[in-house]
Amino acid sequence: MTSPAHLPATGTLDVQSFINAQPLSAYQWRVVLLCFLIVFLDGLDTAAMGFIAPALTQDWGIDRASLGPVMSAALIGMVFGALGSGPMADRFGRKVVLVTAVFLFGLFSLISAFSANLEQLLILRFLTGLGLGAAMPNATTLLSEYTPERLKSLLVTSMFCGFNLGMASGGFVSASMIPAYGWHSLLLLGGILPLALAVVLLVWLPESARFLVVRNKGADKVRKALAPIAPAEVATASGFSVPEQKTVQSRNVFKVIFSGTYSAGTLLLWLTYFMGLVIVYLLTSWLPTLMRDSGASMEQAAFIGALFQFGGVLSAVGVGWAMDRFNPHKVIGAFYLMAGVFAYCVGKSLGEVTLLATLVLLAGMCVNGAQSAMPSLAARFYPTQGRATGVSWMLGIGRFGAILGAWIGATLLGLGWNFEQVLTALVVPAAIATTAVVIKGLVSHADAT
Repeated sequence: MTSPAHLPATGTLDVQSFINAQPLSAYQWRVVLLCFLIVFLDGLDTAAMGFIAPALTQDWGIDRASLGPVMSAALIGMVFGALGSGPMADRFGRKVVLVTAVFLFGLFSLISAFSANLEQLLILRFLTGLGLGAAMPNATTLLSEYTPERLKSLLVTSMFCGFNLGMASGGFVSASMIPAYGWHSLLLLGGILPLALAVVLLVWLPESARFLVVRNKGADKVRKALAPIAPAEVATASGFSVPEQKTVQSRNVFKVIFSGTYSAGTLLLWLTYFMGLVIVYLLTSWLPTLMRDSGASMEQAAFIGALFQFGGVLSAVGVGWAMDRFNPHKVIGAFYLMAGVFAYCVGKSLGEVTLLATLVLLAGMCVNGAQSAMPSLAARFYPTQGRATGVSWMLGIGRFGAILGAWIGATLLGLGWNFEQVLTALVVPAAIATTAVVIKGLVSHADAT
């Protein structure tokens, strides 16, 4: 009797080959669901300021330009959270970083609801951002390490659409909660739910088996992490390995992601994600305000703003499916290109509410679908030894694009730009993102050959 391909005669089990050979288990679906809930609540808290801004300016009697620093505070915190959490997760584990991150952003969101002035809110939103920035890249990394190659992009992008769904839900919920209970209510909700989830994660979320192997945590811990997938095969293994153990020797995560094979791809991933977030956060932060300035009611502004995020929910599964079957770089590039076209069309459609809502939805499908796919692209690109760092630094550097997008919105409005002019300007970052991800595909192909 011969051994399976992932279980050689020596009895050492190749973790990824083992996962590839099995049908998706209930245990793996649990990981998918928990990671989805993490990024859902991440999205809900991230978008909160955009939805409460109109009510906050009215309640506190401040002008919208004063909200610029507060809008950016969480995004700045997310940069530090992402950049710091990746190396920590590659050293100490994905689970401990994830649980801590969810607890932190839940706690500080809850406290933010009791802010008495802009200064307090700014500090608390920064602290909330630390947890938000750490959560998403490590959820992506952990899930990617529990999924078979044939479904990796589909499952990771499906999980990541939880972020867009969370942002969209913030709009739908705020449209009813804020008029009834005030702007504080959205922050309270964004605090209580993550704190409850952190307890669930502590009990039900497993550590990455691939991480346990590369960090030499012991065969028993690896066996416990993999056993729920196929108990009989795991029980007979004498040891465990991952494919890159022999080819990637460095324990310095930055040497891994900036080695000759990965350096160009790393920089192009950063540029692509940066430009995508310029688009996403300019619209997320300022679309409701632009709509209000153009004569829409608060409810209409919140609803159409939510449609932009909901578009990503509709498209993420399709983008992931296409990435598993076609050239993923060309798929993502096409979506960024279409995002620029639809953003331009949105700027031309003011006054036609139905057309405007449709175009906002399509623009959201394109740019948020592309953004949802980027963490999957990065997770597939990097080896286990540097995967959390590679994904988190792409997201962290990209957050500077989010900060820039929110700042550009405030600046252009302060200069007197109108709705059409602001939306037309988004064609530029869309074109740059398209170009960068396509070049990334060419560079990766050249390295592979």
